[in-house]
This record gives sequence, structure tokens and C-alpha cells, in this order.
Amino acid sequence: MRVLAAMSGGVDSAVAAARAKDAGHDVTGVHLALARNPQTFRTGARGCCTLEDSRDARRAADVIGIPFYVWDMAEEFHDNVVDDFVNEYAAGRTPNPCLRCNEKIKFEAVLDRAVALGFDAVVTGHHARLGADGLLRRSVDIAKDQSYVLAVLTREQLDRAVFPLGDSTKEQVRAEAAARDLAVADKPDSHDICFISDGDTRGFLESRLGSAPGDIVDGRTGERLGGHNGAYGFTIGQRKGLDLRVPAADGRPRYVLSITPVSNTVTVGPREDLEVDVVTANRPIWHSSADISDCEVQLRAHGEVVPAAVSLADGVLTARLKSPARGVAAGQAIVAYRPDADGDIVLGSATITAGSRAAANA
Repeated sequence: MRVLAAMSGGVDSAVAAARAKDAGHDVTGVHLALARNPQTFRTGARGCCTLEDSRDARRAADVIGIPFYVWDMAEEFHDNVVDDFVNEYAAGRTPNPCLRCNEKIKFEAVLDRAVALGFDAVVTGHHARLGADGLLRRSVDIAKDQSYVLAVLTREQLDRAVFPLGDSTKEQVRAEAAARDLAVADKPDSHDICFISDGDTRGFLESRLGSAPGDIVDGRTGERLGGHNGAYGFTIGQRKGLDLRVPAADGRPRYVLSITPVSNTVTVGPREDLEVDVVTANRPIWHSSADISDCEVQLRAHGEVVPAAVSLADGVLTARLKSPARGVAAGQAIVAYRPDADGDIVLGSATITAGSRAAANA
């Protein structure tokens, strides 16, 4: 095939491009310039979109022996990822920008452009597998598995995706990079959110949404326990940084239970009040039958999996958890998996709208 290898400047994408060439494909490397001002993005171990990363990607392409280009996609990234991130927090939800980047940039804007230019597929360094049946599966390296942030891809997008690293551990990928004399062999992985240069998410949001003082209240009594400068600075399940001025009567820690943008109120309560066993979600991308009575769902990136029964009706996915989960936040993805002899299969995903208790619903 004639394939386009997305090269971030890290070790994974470099080895993925090299493996694609070894497999006999006609490979062209491309680095995505995603920052309007690359100096504002993180460097070294803290980012994946800097001038440093672009240079690392070019050097890797030279060693592999493939053509290399840089595509400026800063406007698309800002509109579809950065603005979406800010808007979701303003609406009281907790977005996953990596998932949105895969959906809107790497496998929509990039793939569409690649196909228009005559490429058959896009190669990335994601740790996930596509089986012979075309189904997305977890990586063999569970600690590095990225199937959660890829579960938003459609059947058509998966048919034009290649993930060469899914059968390898990260340790094996680094060893192979060293054997290939790739300078990125020991380059640290990127972490956190690439477009927040100092890692201060709350400060980033306040710079765009402004200060919006409001109340922190007790979820059981309605009592005012403290204040805040913006409800957008909190996420469901958060414990630290609440700055409560009234101690809890039972002396136990309090956690964020809900965020209400209309009243600019943050509601807190004890840990057990976070528990939900029914999750609803919209915008489903589904690759299986509508009703699955026995599967596992993952409710956030790197979160634990929970046994569940899933149904789909009128564009709404409902997951009935067989054991309660905590910290379920609107805006995150719910991804359903089915255990399989060849690795956990992704059944589909959707965007969480709410979590609740079945008893409360009744």
C-alpha cells in the first residue's frame, strides 16, 4: 500500500513508520504542526507538538529512508480540540483532548487529506491492534494500551488505519529503535495536555473564560461550604483544591459530586455519594449488536474496567454496571470491550452524559 506515517517526533511513531516500510509499503512521513506558536507548547517529555519534536521526526525519517513533510494543521487543531476543550469545561463537562484529536485531526482531517492525495491508509504509533477481522483490540502492553482513545473511530476510518505496534511492549519498541539507530529511542513519553504549556489547566481555562465566583455546597444538606473562582476548574471525583471553609460534620474528606454551570455551583459530598451503576451516553460509535448483556466498560482513560450490560436505543447508549463505579464524568468516553482469545475487542464507544444509581432512578 501507499501509506502516510504520522510522525509525532516520539519513539512510537518512528518505529511504526520503520515497520511499515519493512512490511513493503510505500511510506511517506508527515509531522503535524498543531500549534499557532510552537514555543507555547511543551517540550521534551512534556509535549508532542513542538519545534523540537518536528526536528526529531525529520531525523527519524532520514534514518528510515522515507520522504518527510510537515503539514500545518494549527487552525484545525485549535478549532476542533482547543476550543472544544474550553467549551466542554464551560458546560460542566470533562473532555478528553487526546480522544478528540484522534477523532477530528489524525483520523478525519489528516486521513481525508491523505486519501485525496492518493494514499491508501494512515500509519500511527498508537499501542492498539487491528485483528484480521478488522476489529480494534487492546495492545498486548496493557499499561500502554490506547484503544480507549481510538474507540471513537468509525468502521471506515479503521479500514484505512494501520497500527504496527499493537503486538509489542513499549520496552520492545525502545529496544528496536535503538537497534535501528533512531535518536528518539530513549526520548521520554509525552504527558498531560500538549497545548497547556505550564500544566496549569485551571489557569489556562481562567485565562479564556475569566473569573466566575460561585458557591461550593454540601450535596446532602445544601449548606454553603466555601467558594470558587470558576466551576470550570473542577472535575467529578476531585478531592484536592476544594478550599472548604466549613469542615464536614463527620470529619471525612469531601469530593466533587456535580458541577452546575447555570448556577455556577459545585456540589460536594462523601466518597460513597460518587457511586453510580447506570451510565447514559450519546454520540455512539458502535461495531456490534445494539444490546450486549455481558461486556466490560472503561469509563475514563487508564481507568479500571467494570462488568456491564449495554443497550442502544434512539441514539442513546445505556450501560448498567454490575458493580458501582466512582468518578464518572460527563464528557468522558465510555468504551465497551468484549474479552476474546486474541485480546479484548472494542465493541464501541459513546460520550458520557450522566451517571446515576438504579435505586434512585426507580
